[in-house]
Amino acid sequence: MLREALPEIVTGTVPGPKAKALIERRAKAVLGAVQCGYPCVISRGEGAMFEDVDGNRFLDWIGGVGVLNVGYSQPEIVEAVREQAGKFFHGMQHIVTHEGYVSLAEKLDEIVPARGEKRKTMFANSGAEADENAVKIAKSATGRPNIIVFSGAFHGRTAMTMTMTSKKAYSYGLGPFPDGVYRAEFPYLYRKPGGMTDEEAVQYYIRRFESVFEEASPAEYVAAVVVEPIQGEGGFIPAPIEWVRAVRSICDRHGILLVADEVQTGFGRSGRMFVSDYWKEAGCAPDLVTFAKSVAAGVPLSGVTGDAKVMDRVRPGVVGGTFNGNALACAAALKVIEIMRRDRLPDRALAIGKKVVDTYTEWKSRYPVVGDVRGIGAMVGIEFVKDRKTKEPYPELVRKMIQYSVQHGLLIENAGTWGNVIRFLCPLVVTDAQLDAGMRIMEDALRNSLS
Repeated sequence: MLREALPEIVTGTVPGPKAKALIERRAKAVLGAVQCGYPCVISRGEGAMFEDVDGNRFLDWIGGVGVLNVGYSQPEIVEAVREQAGKFFHGMQHIVTHEGYVSLAEKLDEIVPARGEKRKTMFANSGAEADENAVKIAKSATGRPNIIVFSGAFHGRTAMTMTMTSKKAYSYGLGPFPDGVYRAEFPYLYRKPGGMTDEEAVQYYIRRFESVFEEASPAEYVAAVVVEPIQGEGGFIPAPIEWVRAVRSICDRHGILLVADEVQTGFGRSGRMFVSDYWKEAGCAPDLVTFAKSVAAGVPLSGVTGDAKVMDRVRPGVVGGTFNGNALACAAALKVIEIMRRDRLPDRALAIGKKVVDTYTEWKSRYPVVGDVRGIGAMVGIEFVKDRKTKEPYPELVRKMIQYSVQHGLLIENAGTWGNVIRFLCPLVVTDAQLDAGMRIMEDALRNSLS
């Protein structure tokens, strides 16, 4: 049974002959800029495993870049989508109402830890759309033109969200860009200014944040601060809760909305349904939360949930879209939430994360190239450096590790400004045996790449 299987490369190397043929077809038919960095052609998937067209079996620690927290082909979700498909695929939200749309909005209003006695939700299709709509909502609610984002941020590839995104490889040559987007320094504690303790560094980053009001936009013109609770593309960097608490206080003082971009962090991965649950417990809940990726197990769906008083200040016509709240996606998402709560997948994320962090930390004691291990729950990053003192990034090593791992049946992916971080986004339904097998392959990859 594939769900319980271990990695196995039956063709000796990948791609095998059938996969190679399809990859060649792809090269001829698909825009080259839509790149694929792995020699894999999926045939079927179950749990944390997939099988390619040649019969090779891979353990997936990328999970569709955070989409597959409940795993591939969860039978109950397959059945929920099949049942909905037998009724209707689509009911355009501006034309008809369908119960799945309403039920899912009600469920998210209940579980998303945004501020407010009452919350409301809107749906979209991708994380970028969710983030862009959060900006629209914030500007509509405050009447202000500007937003603040952060170094290392990734928010998407639309015109607005690629402007919000820090790494300019995602927007090279595509200007002019929307105005009113200003950038503050994210608290990257591993790379804090020399000589500072973590506590001193947090205060430094708070001061750097406030300096934006002097150097870029006066506070009274800022509609929202948009922040990832754990930076994804930026290198799996958690925002320290003391810093979040301070940013929340500053936002309140100036009438600015705080937006948590939980596109990659949401739905069980952190040990809570949302990292913002930790924020709420610390008294600094966001006003708006964006979500996508794992909400519907791979069926495109995203959205924004927030304080009803904020959401209700948006004028009709400002938000919307043809496929938003698609019936198949809503059916999948309702079942995802049910399974996550029933099977306590956030608790499983904590157990997985502990094992991964313990293993990476043990590697750090033996391999000088391991600079930092960090994360929350089962969203873990391991950063590789050429020298621990200088912290010079080591992306060449990471590239070699990725190539070695895929040839041995494990998919891992890089992250970070310099591509020197390996991110852990394995489905939360991974078995202990699969987790152990993946750790062995990854350590072999590290040793082989260093030799």
